[in-house]
Amino acid sequence: MFGASGATGRAAIKAARRRNHKVRAVDHHLPEQSEDDPMITHVQADVLQDDLREHVRGADAVLSCVGVGNAPETLLDPPPLYTDGTDAICNAMEAEAVKRLIVISATFVETRNRGPIWFKLPAMTSLHLVFEQMKEMEHNLQRHKGLDWTAVRPGWLMEGPLTEDYVVQDDEIPKDLIRTRHADLGHFMVSLAESGEWVRQTPAIARDEPAHTTSPLAVLDEIMGG
Repeated sequence: MFGASGATGRAAIKAARRRNHKVRAVDHHLPEQSEDDPMITHVQADVLQDDLREHVRGADAVLSCVGVGNAPETLLDPPPLYTDGTDAICNAMEAEAVKRLIVISATFVETRNRGPIWFKLPAMTSLHLVFEQMKEMEHNLQRHKGLDWTAVRPGWLMEGPLTEDYVVQDDEIPKDLIRTRHADLGHFMVSLAESGEWVRQTPAIARDEPAHTTSPLAVLDEIMGG
């Protein structure tokens, strides 16, 4: 699992361990405190610079939860984690004959017309370059003919406990939904690794959440990194 220390990565690890899977958690920095769990191995690696072959070797599936933060300077010039980073993961997998890959994209690659106006204006503007990079990542995945990839397209991500009552459909989330919990996304990604469903497809995942989660204050707080 790449990007293991992020919100979705942590949720996916929990989901994997609930299903008794062994996890190799790969991240740019090792955690200061690791879980007391012999089934989780923490590995330090940079997806943009390091040879990733040893980190995917022997894996049944690879989950990429890499992502960028909300800092304005990062969003103005996001590092190529989704493009170059995902390509590096794919190349390592092909070299090691590992086939199953699940990555995170966004429903906004397909449509920007989701959510209230006070969400769409700031979020779509600030995250435009990230969504464009995700779009390029999805295009690049098509070139890796030997991989059984799935690019999951969540809505606007949020915290909250696992529900498992999320909606999944082709390509874009329903028009009346906007939010996706990190915990539900992590759970869905692990289920894809187990089932082999949605291969070479872009399933969209979201959940009906309370109205206050898309209020102007919630939008401002989250976009500003609160």
